[in-house]
Amino acid sequence: MANFSKPSVPRFSVDVYQNEYLPEGGREVNAIVTVTSTGGGTLAGATAAPRPAGPDAGAAVALMVDCSGSMDYPPTKMRNARDATAAAVDTLRDGVHFAVIGGTHVAKEVHPGGGRLAVADAGTREQAKQALRRLSAGGGTAIGTWLRLADRLLSSADVAIRHGILLTDGRNEHESPEDLKAALDACAGRFTCDARGVGTDWEVKEVTSIASALLGSADIVADPAGLAADFTRMMETTMGKEVADVALRVWTPVGTTIRFVKQVAPTVEELTGRRTEAGPRAGDYPTGSWGDESRDYHVCVEVPAAGLGQEMLAARVSLIVPQPDGSAQNLGAQGLVRAVWTDDMTASTSINPQVAHYTGQAELAQAIQEGLDLRKAGDIDGATAKLGRAVQLAGASGNADTAKLLAKVVDVVDAATGTVRLKAKVAEADEMTLETRSTKTVRVKK
Repeated sequence: MANFSKPSVPRFSVDVYQNEYLPEGGREVNAIVTVTSTGGGTLAGATAAPRPAGPDAGAAVALMVDCSGSMDYPPTKMRNARDATAAAVDTLRDGVHFAVIGGTHVAKEVHPGGGRLAVADAGTREQAKQALRRLSAGGGTAIGTWLRLADRLLSSADVAIRHGILLTDGRNEHESPEDLKAALDACAGRFTCDARGVGTDWEVKEVTSIASALLGSADIVADPAGLAADFTRMMETTMGKEVADVALRVWTPVGTTIRFVKQVAPTVEELTGRRTEAGPRAGDYPTGSWGDESRDYHVCVEVPAAGLGQEMLAARVSLIVPQPDGSAQNLGAQGLVRAVWTDDMTASTSINPQVAHYTGQAELAQAIQEGLDLRKAGDIDGATAKLGRAVQLAGASGNADTAKLLAKVVDVVDAATGTVRLKAKVAEADEMTLETRSTKTVRVKK
């Protein structure tokens, strides 16, 4: 049983990478904003050291386990799900509030029950594991009901970090897509959630949409035997989170408009449509919970045209945590995006390496998703072109993991030119893994 210490509060920093020079008449300004938090608990898989047991009400976690009838086929799937959830429970830090939910066409409290959360210690962890041993499979799948129960339970705790871990093996067949979306809309901003699909009978876009809406990670565990290790890693990461509800606050001057804001590392995540207004010419973009980690964001703004030699502040990026009274706690880090007009063609036409890299990574993710959709639709030529472009981008950017996944779906003739042939037979798990992980990016070498 792992018992992780409560980390210290992280310190945030912001670095901006851009080419601020624009040609005469130029209006588009691009910048990569790197946000780093240090001193908070987990970094690159490292975890905090054990500590003596003691009260710690900093986090609440809901574990949602698919118990639908399909989890019985093969029988090892349900057993592995129980074992994985038990491993995650073992990773809970003492004092963390938690609950286990069994999900079918309805949501059931497995532990502790009574609309309550348990508080992790040796006794409650053992009770949860005993309750897990009694879980059996039967019924349908209505994931929205699981999320709504998780929200009710998590909201009962006066804690900073609220997080869910959701496991499913099938399609969400017992509620409408509108019901699931309504549940996601209701839960967004209230807790974060990692989602996992086990086996190959689930819908990639359903699972990734859950993680995206709730600012968590999504992945496939094709072999149920890998669930315990994956659940343990997820819980270790959750135990390292120390600051919740962090938002990028982007201020722009009069006449400047924001074209988009997106996370580009460690995954591509569109944030533009999630803006909430934060006073005159400022908006907040949610980033979820943070521990000891670093993420990159692409900010693109359109500025008013200006004459040669003029310069302006195009955007100011800061980090805040919204407060219940409508105010915001400033985390004390900010970065400036600038625009300078010049007739130096060399300066104004060079693309910043970070911007170029992540523009390619975003195109890579889109090419994979479009290519796989075209393949499913039977458009062989379109799929070949898109997946060939993906191979070319993966090779050029050094994204070796994605290149390996692509090579299981296409035969690569020439990676440099993106010349490929679709494989006649592709294992379903390989195609689903490529689709699920298509948004994972590699960091630019600075």
